[in-house]
Order: sequence, then structure tokens, then C-alpha cells
Amino acid sequence: MTHPTEALDIKTPDWRTQEDVAMLQNMALRFMEEEIAPHYERYEKQEMVDREAWEKAGAAGLLCASMPEEYGGAGGTYAHEAVIAEAIGHAGVDAFGLALHNSIVAPYILHYGSEDQKKKWLPRMASGELIGAIAMSEPGAGSDLQGVKTTALKDGNHYKINGSKTFITNGQHANVIVLVVKTDPSLGAKGTSLIVVETDGLEGFERGRNLDKIGYKANDTSELFFNDVRVPTSNLLGAEEGSGFYQLMEQLPQERLLIANQAICAIETALALTIDYVKERKAFGKTVMDFQNTQFKLAELKTEASVGRVFVDHCVAQHLEGGLDATTASMAKYWVTDLQCKVMDECVQLFGGYGYMNEYPIARMFRDARVQRIYGGTNEIMKVLIARSL
Repeated sequence: MTHPTEALDIKTPDWRTQEDVAMLQNMALRFMEEEIAPHYERYEKQEMVDREAWEKAGAAGLLCASMPEEYGGAGGTYAHEAVIAEAIGHAGVDAFGLALHNSIVAPYILHYGSEDQKKKWLPRMASGELIGAIAMSEPGAGSDLQGVKTTALKDGNHYKINGSKTFITNGQHANVIVLVVKTDPSLGAKGTSLIVVETDGLEGFERGRNLDKIGYKANDTSELFFNDVRVPTSNLLGAEEGSGFYQLMEQLPQERLLIANQAICAIETALALTIDYVKERKAFGKTVMDFQNTQFKLAELKTEASVGRVFVDHCVAQHLEGGLDATTASMAKYWVTDLQCKVMDECVQLFGGYGYMNEYPIARMFRDARVQRIYGGTNEIMKVLIARSL
């Protein structure tokens, strides 16, 4: 069987050849194939990965790999997070929300948290005791974060939080949430703050239903409700209120790069599955691969996927050097996820009727791909951001 990493003939970038990164890549892929993939059909049906799987990932060193060792992490970089995220995609277990926990939630605490906050939350995130989520979207605010209505108003040495969030990844499991709120609703974006909410036993906090999605079935994506929830003012991320919008803008390039990483390895997996299938499937007395149409389609897809892989690897290298700007991250996010949806559609076509059957992984990958163009900022918003650089 063609392995996803063999689907493209691309030179391995320098950042991936470092011994510890290469070892982690192999270990992470083995973990996903042995510990997550065998149970994935059940996770899809129950619409949630078992909490035990998170704890196993923590014990294996796959949680918070880029967090400093003093906070329970492995002391790595985004290179380590990238190969973990890609192992998830290459093993075909895309809806395991581990990458968001690692590469999106934990960095907010690391970059903006106080020493006490980092010591309080990061080691427990690294072990899997705490599962992270970031709550931005609301029923009336998605890509437009300035439209957030959830408030956190000072009440003595506490904040009183009121509002609701929706489409929250890891929402049923999450017990440490980076919450986007308005600490001063009169100031618009300048009144936005980030507050960490630890939910276990928290009065006034309520989880809504596990949302019924088209794809990403194995991920618990939920509504969250805050009714006079009181958290200490010491849970504010940053030295002062009103820093939230700046903090979000500073961290969103890594989130968008992560989505591009996820997209390109899904593309590689889909191509590997499809190449194997068309070489075996017979039609009109020959294999589907023998038809020139099949060869031309796969030639196009391999070419575009190769361009995407080189670009994503380049963006990772830029990011590791501290040079990935918001415009380039937006380009990667929009172009590679658009390509992901195109590749999945073409691959389903090459599978024929079997591609529409849920027992074939390509069907699940087709469904899972569509949300990539929406979350992390819609691809239309990405084009707006890119246009501002012109």
C-alpha cells in the first residue's frame, strides 16, 4: 500500500530532518495508527474521542510538545507540533482535536499567561488532565470577532461572565477554555479580552448539545453557556484588560498555518488511497489507472499537491524563524484548503460509487474537508486580509 508520505516526490525540508523531529513524527504516526485508528469508527458513531485517548496521548508525550519542560511540555517548537498534526492526518483520524489543544490553546497561556497561570494550567494540559478549547465564535459572531457579545464585567476580585459560544472544538471534553469576551463593551475591539475559564464544578457554566455536523463526526463540537459565571480576575490573560484583540491577531497566523498543515496531509492521504484503488479496480477489461483520463486527473492533482506541500513546508520554516506574517499564513490557509476540497471531490469521482460509501475512508475525508474553508476565519476573510497587502 502506498503510504501518504510517499504520494509526493518532495525533498524533505531541513526542519523535518532534525533527529528529534523525525523520531517524533514516526512515534506520533505509530501512536495514531495503533491507539486511535482502530477505535475511530466508534468515535465517529459516539461523536467524541474517548477521554482515555487524550490521557494516553499525554503519557506518550504528544500533548504540549512545544511547551517548555518547566511547564510539563517537551521543550519543542512548532516543528514538533506540525509533525504531530500531520500524523493525525496521515493516520486518517483528522477529527481528534489534539492539534488545537497543542498549537492553539496552550500557546495563548504560554505567551500571555503569568508565571502562576502557566504553572497552574500547562502541566495539566500536557498530561491530558485538562483538555483545552478556545471559545471565539458566537451565534451572532464568527469570523467577525469584533462582534463578540459575551461580557466579563468586574465584580470585586472576580469577573462575572454572561453570554454563549458555539461551534467550540473539544466542547464536550474541554475543562480549560480560553474565552474571548468584552470586558468593556463600549470600546469595541479595544474592549476585547481573553480570560481562562476552568470549568470543573463551575457554577453557572453549562454545556449545550454536541452539535450534529456534516463531517468531523469524531470531534465533540459544542455550544457553551455562561450565566453569571464567576472567575477570579487573576484568570485574565495579559497584564491589562483590552489586549485580547491584539493577542488574537498575533496568534492567528499559527492557527492558520496549522489548518494548512492539516489540509496538505489530508491531500497526501487521499491521493495515496486513490492511487492504490485505481491500480486495482477493473473497468472495461483494464484497471481504472490505465485510462488516460485517470492518469491526467491524478497528474494534475499530484502537481498541485506538490506545490501545496512545498509552500506549507516553506511557511513552517518561516514560522520557526519568527518570520511568518499574517498575509502569507492567510494565503496558505485559503489556497491549501481550497485545494483539499478539490482533491477530495476528484478522488471520490475516481472511486466511483464506492467513493460515496461511508465504509471507504475517502467518503469521510470528503465530508471532513469542507469545514477547513470555514473555521480559522473563512477563506473569503483570508482574501480580504491578503488584499490589504497589495
